[in-house]
Amino acid sequence: MGTFMPASPPQTLYVQIRRDELRRLQDERDQLRQQVAQLNQLLQQAKALSQ
Repeated sequence: MGTFMPASPPQTLYVQIRRDELRRLQDERDQLRQQVAQLNQLLQQAKALSQ
């Protein structure tokens, strides 16, 4: 049998982010969500046309 290590308690990592960085990331997230919605719509249309 191999060496057995006891589980260590979970650790929390704290990071700092500037407001402008947060805004940029939120904008990027919103753009990606819109892209996913558009691609899903195109996929549904392609499925409907192929039937």
